[in-house]
Amino acid sequence: MIKNLIKVCCFGMLLLFMGACTNNNELKFTPLFNGENWDGWYFKLRNGDEALAKKVFSIEDGMVHVYNDQFPDTIDLDGENDTHGLFYTHKKYRRFILRFEYKWGAKIANNFKHWHYDAGCYYHVVDDKIWPVGLEYQIRYNHKANKNHSGDYWASVPLDWYAQKDSSVFLHPNEGGLLIENKKGEVLAKPTNNYHALDGQWNKCEVIVMEDKYSIQKLNGEIVNIATNLKLKGGKIGFQSETAEVYYRNIEIAEFEELVPMEEFIQ
Repeated sequence: MIKNLIKVCCFGMLLLFMGACTNNNELKFTPLFNGENWDGWYFKLRNGDEALAKKVFSIEDGMVHVYNDQFPDTIDLDGENDTHGLFYTHKKYRRFILRFEYKWGAKIANNFKHWHYDAGCYYHVVDDKIWPVGLEYQIRYNHKANKNHSGDYWASVPLDWYAQKDSSVFLHPNEGGLLIENKKGEVLAKPTNNYHALDGQWNKCEVIVMEDKYSIQKLNGEIVNIATNLKLKGGKIGFQSETAEVYYRNIEIAEFEELVPMEEFIQ
């Protein structure tokens, strides 16, 4: 009886420990971007111009400013999109929670006419070409339709995803979302008004990833997209320059030694 009691107590302690580990407030987050220099990162632009890349991605007041005051209000809208690019981590990551914040500026660039305010965060990058092979947490706002797209996936490899029957937008599996297999390209997030567009306010983003098992994308604390069967087990992380001036800050990560079940994060 005493042995059984000890086993029950140990199991209870394990559950408490797992609960603490999956509580974001208890996790140890490490800055990926130190706010002062580019230690741990490198640049890549479509045209390969490293000097231009250092202008496209500048550091100001502890944050990354994409298209700073060196650039005009309108940048290369009919050109070859030379300022398309990313700043990438040297390190690869497999199991983690990534947090960052973004807000929009006023300048527009490249293919703005088609994609409006567009940037993004890539993860599980296995080929850092422009554009990469990996998964993207889309950062986008369609000002013409007043519609949020931040939290969409852009998937260069197929993934499985949840939606209502005959729907093109995410529905949480706990709310009846059905598993849809082999989605690729633009995979739409849950519609929400919980975002900041052109008001100068910051959005808080979070990506929870466990190798190729699943990915959870959150916007301002709300789960807006979930995918499983990711086809990619890990890779680099990168942040985009694309169609508009954007700021990134508070880029940080918490890594896991073991896989944590998705249910721990979505219940």
